[in-house]
Amino acid sequence: MALTEEDVKSLKGLSEKTVADRLETDGYNELPSSKKRGMIAILFEAVKEPMFLLLVICGTIYFFIGETGDALMLLGFVCVMIVITVYQEGKTEHALEALRDLSSPRALVIREGMRKRIAGREVVRDDVVILSEGDRVPADGIVLWGRNLTVDESLLTGESVPVRKLPVSGEKENMEMSRPGGDDLPFVYSGTLVVQGQGVTTVKSTGIKTEIGKIGKALQVLEPEETLLQKETGRLVKIIFLIAITLFILIIVIYGLTRGNWLDGILSGITLAMATLPEEFPVVLTLFLALGARRLSRRQVLTRKMSAVETLGAATVLCTDKTGTITQNQMTIKKICSRCFFDGGSFESSIYDVKVNAHKPLPEEFHELIEFGILASKKDPFDPMDKALKQLGKDKLSATEHLHENWTLIQEYPLSREMLALSHVWQSQDRKKFIIAAKGAPEAMADLCHLSPGKQEKLSDQISLLTREGLRVLGVARAFIKAKDPLPEIQHDFNFKFLGLIGLEDPVRPMVPEAVRLCYEAGIKVVMITGDYPKTAQHIAGQIALKNTTEVITGQELGKMHPEYLQQRVRDVNIFARVVPEQKLSLVNAFKANGEIVAMTGDGVNDAPALKNAHIGVAMGERGTDVAREASALVLVNDDFSSIVEAVKMGRKIFDNLKKAMAYIVSVHIPIAGLSLIPVIFQWNSMVLLPVHIVFLELIIDPACSIAFEAEPEEPDSMKRKPRNPREPLFGKRTLFISVIQGLVSLLIVMLVFKISVLSGQTWNEARTICFTTLIISNLCLILTNRSWSKTVIQSVHVPNKALFFVLGGAVLFLGLVLFVPFLQNHFHFAPIHCLDILIAFAAGILSIVWFELVKWICAIKHVPLLKEKTLHGN
Repeated sequence: MALTEEDVKSLKGLSEKTVADRLETDGYNELPSSKKRGMIAILFEAVKEPMFLLLVICGTIYFFIGETGDALMLLGFVCVMIVITVYQEGKTEHALEALRDLSSPRALVIREGMRKRIAGREVVRDDVVILSEGDRVPADGIVLWGRNLTVDESLLTGESVPVRKLPVSGEKENMEMSRPGGDDLPFVYSGTLVVQGQGVTTVKSTGIKTEIGKIGKALQVLEPEETLLQKETGRLVKIIFLIAITLFILIIVIYGLTRGNWLDGILSGITLAMATLPEEFPVVLTLFLALGARRLSRRQVLTRKMSAVETLGAATVLCTDKTGTITQNQMTIKKICSRCFFDGGSFESSIYDVKVNAHKPLPEEFHELIEFGILASKKDPFDPMDKALKQLGKDKLSATEHLHENWTLIQEYPLSREMLALSHVWQSQDRKKFIIAAKGAPEAMADLCHLSPGKQEKLSDQISLLTREGLRVLGVARAFIKAKDPLPEIQHDFNFKFLGLIGLEDPVRPMVPEAVRLCYEAGIKVVMITGDYPKTAQHIAGQIALKNTTEVITGQELGKMHPEYLQQRVRDVNIFARVVPEQKLSLVNAFKANGEIVAMTGDGVNDAPALKNAHIGVAMGERGTDVAREASALVLVNDDFSSIVEAVKMGRKIFDNLKKAMAYIVSVHIPIAGLSLIPVIFQWNSMVLLPVHIVFLELIIDPACSIAFEAEPEEPDSMKRKPRNPREPLFGKRTLFISVIQGLVSLLIVMLVFKISVLSGQTWNEARTICFTTLIISNLCLILTNRSWSKTVIQSVHVPNKALFFVLGGAVLFLGLVLFVPFLQNHFHFAPIHCLDILIAFAAGILSIVWFELVKWICAIKHVPLLKEKTLHGN
């Protein structure tokens, strides 16, 4: 025999100890992911990198020419670089893996008598799972109870038509699961989608033992897909790689033909190739996006698509739901309006302020209204409006005959797009009649009650009184039929009597007004979309300081608008009321047609097309369906509008820091490449930089660009700039020009130090030592000056960045070791360095960035941005 709703309420589920035992024996409810990389795979990829191969070749040549010490030194550095690479890649992989877990489908289970929402991977065998419309079924199971439960099993069967599910009627313990497909079966399968109704299931199989596990289909929740920036960087790396290979071959040929020393020519070519190769670009980009997504998760925003991280800073329009995103989704009943129509048809207004009279008994005339409002709600409600009605009944009707815990729910007529109302059919204890309670949008209730146009007009006046105060309004009605009479197919066929209106208050989240202000400062248009009345929407819009609250477009008007006219109207209108979810797609398309970058929030099944079509789809984590989450790029864990704004700020910070890191990489490679190329072109006696020096520099460059710059706080004006153009390249003309000038100035200073040292009578190794020290100091100064293109180094000193401290401290420490430890000094081909030489190197290194610091200072005085981003609309 199938369970009743009362039986479901008494289900206890598994204990936490049993759950732990099941996880130990069966493992997590997940399928093996072909995308996950282990340490061995990361290590194998690291040793295939061009830089690694060049170092191995270089070390091998040193062995052949008898320089065993240099060979061992190089190979030692190879090991260090591999460790750094594996650490960086591992950090990225861990960040992606954590996000896969966080963004996986959630499941609502009953454990130890309590409802608990958990990650789908934590569901175990014999768990009791509650399913609702829009949920992904987390594991194979048997339906214990259901109401209008319909499931889309096309993932397993290929059939697009959803199938009905009926509760199991016999013994379930030894029941074997049948294959998917077919109506009226009591089985549900992992990965399938609940498209209608509700159900309670007990889990029979998890993980690879499920039907989807047997056929080997893995649902990849999060994939590190290639973004626009990654494609741009990939193209740039290929171009520079071709240049490096060309120079490598030319240097070998020139060196060999002019000097007859082909082995030294190969070493010189390898040195130049190592100095030129921008192997940091793809590593930095991947790491920034992955760690950026991880940082967003700490701000209650989960990233499902990496492209969203780079697009966030470019958003120009934020389309947001009102309920639960702008407001707290914690409904309380503020006012009620009862006996709007007497049996004779006359009109009577009787509005009662529940909030003002909170400590007084509820007048008798309003009892029936609340009674039937509760009967039209869930017995164990999740919806905030149902909870508010239940609470008011508990507070005001407990000592009356208007609460009916012992009545039996016979049938439910669900809410639909055609009829924004629902009805519950109850049977009383005497079983002589059915009592029908209905609630929903007042227009729908007026339709259900067959009110005349005159009555509807008067009702509209009452609704306006409530909506002007920002209240959400529900209508309530009742009907009776004899128990022996058959129930109609649709709720519209009942003979309903209108009982009154309920006005519910949903307070605005405290942080929203400030978040809206930040959006306007950042050049972002905020649009509120709601199913509520225009007056309610305007009241809330006024509370959050939304612009242009006088103009509203309703869903009815929206449905009649030509796309081109809508495209014009959305430029000025910020409030859309009485909108159904399907109309959000029209709004997204209208904004996109105007060239806007659109972020759209949503939580329901019908929101999925709009979420998928928006540039940044944002699903709700608390009240959102799995379908909405799967269609989105981001998931708000706390459903809070201010979290979206924080995500935009983070997106801008990530892009800013990425540009700084890339600019630094370009500028720092120019002096290294120049010092490798100039001695060959001018046929100097020996190379200034050897492979071991290049490797040492890479040990500073890699952590600096991938860790120090990633940890930089956002610029003070990051949310005062207009949104950037998402197609703006990382290397705009001005960015590239400044980076190249930085590198050339550094090269010029370092070369002057070297030539002056040689001309002053110092040996080649002494000149190399001073030159290398200057290059390191210049490198560190480039890190400091590129921290901010709006603040000077002195102004940036107080900005906290622990990673930067470790990078600078480590670089100075290792520089000291190679300068003063005889063993290292010998293998770096250095000579002892004097205090005066160190002071000269420090002064020269600092001098290499003085010009840029002066430029920043002058720009700050004149209030001219050094780097003006190209905005979407060319502003």
